Amino acid sequence: MEAYNLTTVTQFILIGLSDLPQVRYPLFMAFIIIYQITLLGNGAILLAIVTGRKLHTPMYYLLANLSLLDIFCPSTTVPKILKNLLTEDHSISFIGCALQLYFLVALTGTEVFLLAVMAYDRYVAICFPLRYSLIMTTIRCVQMLFGTWAAGFLNSFIHTMSTFSLSFCKSNQVKQYYCDIPPLMALSCSSTYTAKMLVFVEGGILSFGAFLITLVSYIYVVSTILKIQSVEGKRKAFSTCASHLLVVFLFYGTAIFTYIHPSSSQYSPARDRLISMLYGVITPMLNPIIYSLRNTEVKGALRKISHLQIYSQKVRCKNF
Repeated sequence: MEAYNLTTVTQFILIGLSDLPQVRYPLFMAFIIIYQITLLGNGAILLAIVTGRKLHTPMYYLLANLSLLDIFCPSTTVPKILKNLLTEDHSISFIGCALQLYFLVALTGTEVFLLAVMAYDRYVAICFPLRYSLIMTTIRCVQMLFGTWAAGFLNSFIHTMSTFSLSFCKSNQVKQYYCDIPPLMALSCSSTYTAKMLVFVEGGILSFGAFLITLVSYIYVVSTILKIQSVEGKRKAFSTCASHLLVVFLFYGTAIFTYIHPSSSQYSPARDRLISMLYGVITPMLNPIIYSLRNTEVKGALRKISHLQIYSQKVRCKNF
């Protein structure tokens, strides 16, 4: 692609897994299965919350938004990954790359902020149980949700505009399986100082702020739970936030593994990208499983839905 040294890039080539051709078809099947489970699992959580009257509370409104994000986020990358695994055409248009980057950064950022809001919700529920209904009203919950989505998409707009205002003329080969800021900056033939500063300063401050809210909230939550005298009281208090705590550990743990872990001589860059890809789609799949297994109200709502489906099928069979 040396010809791109003198011309402007109009499309990009995603070469994230080009040096691992032997795993194309097994990987395609794995992604199909994982993606379907993700859609079904998060869709079931949404259906349970919509149809279950007991779940029409701020806590479950937040969970519904998490399920939406877990549907949208892999949907920005997985269909393109599946196409690239089956065909030799790994290209993506300039506009398509910009849109993919925009929505991926927006949805990931929104999830970071949403996890912070969910942590604050559990902090109020555990530390101020008598005042919870006064503090976390439906109106305040909607305001917080609007703020998380607005912040995520505005943050992404700034980074996307900054990244795609660069001049791309070195090459068009993106060393990743999707359009991401670092591999795109590596292709720029203009100064990337401003774009990098935006990532480290503006993006870093927002991400660290959200992480700090999550961390401080759970420090107070754990401290309050430990002060409860009865074992049963501790168990009940912990059960109200255990699912979200597991999701937080999963999200930040995989993010740290993907972006901060040191390079190892044991793995090739392609295998490191493969691992990050699997973690990127496995996390949204596991979130509904965690909530459906740990939360009795969600399990009850899902059980009712399954019973209704079985009953409706029996009625149809009898009518037939």
